[in-house]
Amino acid sequence: MAYENGALDATLAAAAGDDPALLLELRDAFTHSLANQVDLLRRARCDGNWNVAAMRLKGLAASFHAEGLIGLAEEALDSAPGEPVVIRKLEQFLDGFSHPVD
Repeated sequence: MAYENGALDATLAAAAGDDPALLLELRDAFTHSLANQVDLLRRARCDGNWNVAAMRLKGLAASFHAEGLIGLAEEALDSAPGEPVVIRKLEQFLDGFSHPVD
């Protein structure tokens, strides 16, 4: 499953300006934060931990205008802790962002 990261990439590029090193650093920081939140969701076993991780994920997505990720975070909020379908979709999003198709 592929997700459109155009708005996210544009936001990162606008923030970095003409500095390719900064763009790489911002992209890595976003990827690291995304991976952390997905890991927290994967390990959450109670509603509280699940909801906190999903809200943090939604905030991260909103900060970078990642509409597809916002939708996935909302899906997580509407799901039970540990929902494997949601986690799999988030992992696919992370993998697609970490390894973009050229």
